[in-house]
Amino acid sequence: MSTSSNPWAAGKVCRSGPFPRRSIEIGAIVLGFIYWWPIGLALVAWKVAGYPALSEFRGWADRARAGRAPSRFAQAFETASRRSTGNWAFEEYRRGEIDRLEAQRRALEEESRAFSDFVEELKRAKDREQFDAFMAKRRAEGGAHGA
Repeated sequence: MSTSSNPWAAGKVCRSGPFPRRSIEIGAIVLGFIYWWPIGLALVAWKVAGYPALSEFRGWADRARAGRAPSRFAQAFETASRRSTGNWAFEEYRRGEIDRLEAQRRALEEESRAFSDFVEELKRAKDREQFDAFMAKRRAEGGAHGA
C-alpha cells in the first residue's frame, strides 16, 4: 500500500488536526442517533460538508442572509411585470394597478414608521414622567429628613 493513498499519512489532515478516526466518528454518529436524532443528523451533515470549522458555518449563514430572496409579495410583482400578454390595453391597465399597489405599499410602510416613532415618543414621555415623579419623591423625602 502506498503512502499517498493512506488516509493516515502525514499529508492528510483536516482543518482541526489529523484525519479523524473512522471508529470514533461512526460511534459518535450512532450514539447521536440513539440519544437524540438531530445530533446524529448534524454529525452526518458535518461529515458530508468536509468537517468545516464553525467560522465557515458563520460565513455560509452570512452569505445565505445576504442572498435572501425577496418576499413573496415582491416576487409576485416582479413576475407580473416581466410576463406579457401581448395586449397593450391590458398591459397598460396592469402597469397602472401595479403602480397603485406599490404606492399603497410605500404609504403603509411610511405609516408603520410613523407609528413606531409615535410609540417610541410615548415610551420616552412615560419614562420622563416616571423619572420626574421619582425625583419629586426624593426631593420631598430629602426635605423632610433635612428639617
